[in-house]
Formats: sequence, structure tokens, C-alpha cells
Amino acid sequence: MTKELPLFVLPMILLPNEVQHLRIFEPRYKQMLDDCLLDGKNFGLVMSDEFSNVNGWDGPRDYGCEAEIIHHETKGSNHFIEIIGRRRFFVKKVAEPALPPFSDASMADLISVEGIFPDLETIIEKIPENSSKSKLYISAEVEFLEETDNISENKLDELEEIFRTILAKIGKLMRLDEAIFDEWIENQVSTIMYNNSNTVYTLAAMTVSDPEIRYEMLECNDEQQLYDMLLKQLDVIQI
Repeated sequence: MTKELPLFVLPMILLPNEVQHLRIFEPRYKQMLDDCLLDGKNFGLVMSDEFSNVNGWDGPRDYGCEAEIIHHETKGSNHFIEIIGRRRFFVKKVAEPALPPFSDASMADLISVEGIFPDLETIIEKIPENSSKSKLYISAEVEFLEETDNISENKLDELEEIFRTILAKIGKLMRLDEAIFDEWIENQVSTIMYNNSNTVYTLAAMTVSDPEIRYEMLECNDEQQLYDMLLKQLDVIQI
């Protein structure tokens, strides 16, 4: 299944079922947020590629995750959103934004002496009338990837045992009262491992912080390999 998605290109990874919080202040992403909220549509969050150039901006890597906005609020000139990862996708064809970054010489007249960026309306007026593009953000035609997540009982038991060990360490660091310690662990195991459709990614979102490893997991299309990658990371945490 293919679809056109606005892309939020950042040096970070969003995994399926993972909840993240973002502060939006760049004009291009304010426009993207307006479009998504107005039409009730999702966007794609993709790790940036410093070796890829899309009209002067860092382009996206090949794999990303669809993001659904579950909460939005505005504070001053900033927007704060809470998102949850949905489907993984492969970027098939990138559409350039209408304008380059403010660092480009052609954009110099928009920057004030104090270095303050103009408002969104002023920036949009900079787009040439004959331009075929009207969006300041990168978008792309993406292909959504099928998920299986058919973890065997043995694998699930192995993951649960390791996860319980990690939770026990976290609980001690949090100095949880002994009266609620066991109940807290049972609630975490039940919620995270058994009440969602993507156990491996949910555990990875909680335990893996290295963005490159997270990206490798995001692009992995082999269930056994993905499981082995998670197991390796969990083993490192236990050491």
C-alpha cells in the first residue's frame, strides 16, 4: 500500500507503538502541523540523512514510521504534540519543499538584523508564483510495510524473563515500596508485553536508546533477525 505523507525529518527514530513528545517551532513544520490537524491526517517521522540534500535541507533515510497525533497544545509561538508510532514505511519518492533553508543566499532578505525569523505567511509569500510547489516541508510517496509479530511462546517467555529482570533493577533505582513492587512489575509486563500488537518494537522503544540501532530495527523485515537484535540489546542492559 502506497500513500503520500508529509515528513518530519529529524535525527531521531520513532518505533511502532512508541509514544514521543515533540516541540514544533520551525515554520515548515508549523505548516505541516496545520495541514495534518486540519485534515485529520498522520505524518511520517524519518531519521535525517546528512549526506542527502533535498533543496538544501537534510533529506530522509529510506525507512520511517507513521506518526499519529494524540495530543496537541500551543504555548506562545511553540506547538507541543504527543505522537504514537503506527506503521513502518519505505520512502519511494521524495518531493522537495518549495523553499531552501534560511542559510541559503536566496533567503537572506527574510532574516532581520536581530536574526529573528519571519512568520509563516511572510515566508509563503517568498514562494514564486510560477512554482509547482506550495509546501515548505518535505513529503514523500511511501510504501507501508506488512507486520507479522508472530512470536512463539518460547520466545515470549524468554523476553518476559529478561524484561522482569530489567524492571526489577528499575524498581530498585526508583526505590519503589515493597508493598507495590510486585504489582508494579506485573502491570508493566501485562501492559507492555501482552496488551499490544507489536511486542518486540514496544520493548525496543523502552530499552534501546542508540538511534542507529533503533534504525536498524526499524528497517529490519526479518522477524527472527529483529527478535535477535532485541535480545542482544536486552542482554547488554542486564550486564
